[in-house]
Amino acid sequence: MTDLLVIGGGLAGSEAAYQAAQRGLNVRLFEMRPSLQTGAHQTHDLAELVCSNSLGSNLPDRASGLLKNEMRILGSMLLECAESAALPAGGALAVDRELFARLVTERVESHSNIEIVREEVKEIPNSPAIIASGPLTSPALSRSIAALSSEEHLFFFDAISPIVHADTTNMEIAFRASRYGTGEQDEGDYINCPLSREEYYTFVEALLNAERIELRSFEEAIKSGVKAGHFFEGCLPVEIIAERGVDSLAFGPMRPVGLSDPRTGKRPYAVVQLRQDNVAGSLYNLVGFQTNLKFPEQRRILRLIPGLENAEFIRYGQMHRNTFIASPKLLRPTLQHIQREDLFFAGQIMGVEGYMGNIATGLLAGINAARLHHREEPIVLPQTTMLGALCHYVTHADLKDFQPMKANFGILPALDITGKLGKRERSKSYAERALVDLKFALNFNAPAAVHGVGSKSK
Repeated sequence: MTDLLVIGGGLAGSEAAYQAAQRGLNVRLFEMRPSLQTGAHQTHDLAELVCSNSLGSNLPDRASGLLKNEMRILGSMLLECAESAALPAGGALAVDRELFARLVTERVESHSNIEIVREEVKEIPNSPAIIASGPLTSPALSRSIAALSSEEHLFFFDAISPIVHADTTNMEIAFRASRYGTGEQDEGDYINCPLSREEYYTFVEALLNAERIELRSFEEAIKSGVKAGHFFEGCLPVEIIAERGVDSLAFGPMRPVGLSDPRTGKRPYAVVQLRQDNVAGSLYNLVGFQTNLKFPEQRRILRLIPGLENAEFIRYGQMHRNTFIASPKLLRPTLQHIQREDLFFAGQIMGVEGYMGNIATGLLAGINAARLHHREEPIVLPQTTMLGALCHYVTHADLKDFQPMKANFGILPALDITGKLGKRERSKSYAERALVDLKFALNFNAPAAVHGVGSKSK
């Protein structure tokens, strides 16, 4: 007998299925790959990372670091896998994306309470379910969700960064370093390609005049969808950033702060950073260099970057469409649908942004689906916690300006502190308050059900 259906084997769906199964539910996890591909994924593994391989800051006084600490308290399985697949990335958590997905797949496949079904789900089930189909939800399921909500879907577009073979970078020009020397490796965690003022403006001019890939597959959405054609701010293609002003990139993904070119002993005018993408250290991605240029143009223009003049690309950047629902009208902070208490949404389709936000909402959806099954009240996490604030924001935002939201301190309630605090002190206080309130909430809300007592896993 199946107690819960989870639709989508991405980050949110994999975490949700595991959390529910850990609490004794028999779960069927549906993943449409490989029978139906998305155009962005490259493997059949669960929890494949499509864009960056960075899961954000690990520092406890950063928003992403706080969210990770909350997830550690809640027992996130995917975070455990990420830490097992971690790569050097300064204060951030970056992973070997293939190893990470393989570890998650093994954990889910080996769970005695989970059955993985490799087929497309075309309609929302009438039985208890978690919809975590992600930003590339199939057209059939999208129509079913639209019919349930009586709302058109909102669309925006993401772009992914190119990946290069590390040994094709010119290390006579490029250099290894971490900003302000904060890396895990003595020689630095990043490969840095420095640009002079002249080289930077030559690059920007070429970027602005380059040919872009036509969005043929998205044209109908652009014509009819609400907010169609919008980009999420955190995933803007570099050519879109460049259009905002000739120096925009130098103050954005190409900012040179905290770095010194060993050839000159001075800070370069701009810099392109490459981050390790696999354990072997043979592949590196261009940090913040999402793009939708045509592939020959990418090859030509990216080779204008000093140190990449002979670079070989294993993957070029490309665009993909993200789909998310009107969560402020449709969801409760428990992630339940307003009209169906046994229907949950999690991940990017509900309007959270960032890998950790997707995993965290899957975690909460799995916990709450299990609590509902066990006739317990689903949890509303305190707004003073990062996950609670994230869920509250996406379910209470003004729909007119609703855009996907990632973890940030700006969505937390103000601190009850008199006097002025510095930025880092304030962030530390937010983090300390969040963890205290989370632990209190979990102790108040039946710890056994929250923490997964009753597991039948192997």
